[in-house]
Amino acid sequence: MSTAWSWYVTVLSLANILACVWLIRWTAKKRPGEGAAGDTTGHEWDGLREYNNPMPRWWLGLFYLTIAFALVYLLLYPGLGNFKGLLGWTQTGAYEAEVKKVEADVAPLFAKYAATPVPELAKDPAAMATGRRLFVTNCAVCHGADGHGSRGFPNLADGIWQWGGSPEQIEQTITQGRQAAMPPWGAALGEDGVKAVATYVRSLSGKTGDPALIAAGKEKFQTLCVACHGPDGKGNPMLGAPDLTDDYWLYGGSQEAVETSIRNGRMGVMPAHKDLLSPQRIHVLAAYVYGLSHEQP
Repeated sequence: MSTAWSWYVTVLSLANILACVWLIRWTAKKRPGEGAAGDTTGHEWDGLREYNNPMPRWWLGLFYLTIAFALVYLLLYPGLGNFKGLLGWTQTGAYEAEVKKVEADVAPLFAKYAATPVPELAKDPAAMATGRRLFVTNCAVCHGADGHGSRGFPNLADGIWQWGGSPEQIEQTITQGRQAAMPPWGAALGEDGVKAVATYVRSLSGKTGDPALIAAGKEKFQTLCVACHGPDGKGNPMLGAPDLTDDYWLYGGSQEAVETSIRNGRMGVMPAHKDLLSPQRIHVLAAYVYGLSHEQP
């Protein structure tokens, strides 16, 4: 907050409190011409008369107490512009203290989980209940509450892993994140080339197509695509290059969808969670994800 805004907030806040003091004292004063206590003011409506009685002292006392409370509060806590208060309290500090307390309470439990290998941990119902809560909080927005994903977001409940499905690889994916980079080939191939390569790629997973297009697409594939997907189209988990022979399509497997992927490229991003989750929590989350694609009792 700038200095000008800080002064504006400070003056406005204190002026409102002082205005309340003035209003109470002004309304409590007896004015010339007013009758004695117990007399009416002359105002009457529907048989109801307004009497000239002062407010009870206890009521006035409560007003003054609230004003005193407001002044003490603004002295101790932030509320007057950039003034931080004598206690130095902040929302961030309160949150961090609460998180630290919770972390201290659950540390023994997560330490026990961290010492258990992922495949074994995936068989622990209590650990998986915790893992599911972590998953729903951090992952469900992309992969769905059941982990089955959607267009552009991988299904975590099958046996297909773009970056590898071992416990170590899953933990690395969650910790460091992943950046997929399928470059656009539209300019290099032209529309006819895109169509030919798409037809060949689809044939790798058993789809039928024009033999001439498949032959032409294979030749271009061997020139431009083998560096990532391999000469047989089996992909490379080290690069995040998907297997093109398994009939699983992250962005759709129709002729049009595959052509779009080849023409425009794809840039999928899996965000890193190392700054959001502790290594112990990532270990439990990895076990839950691992368990989605491995039948558990």
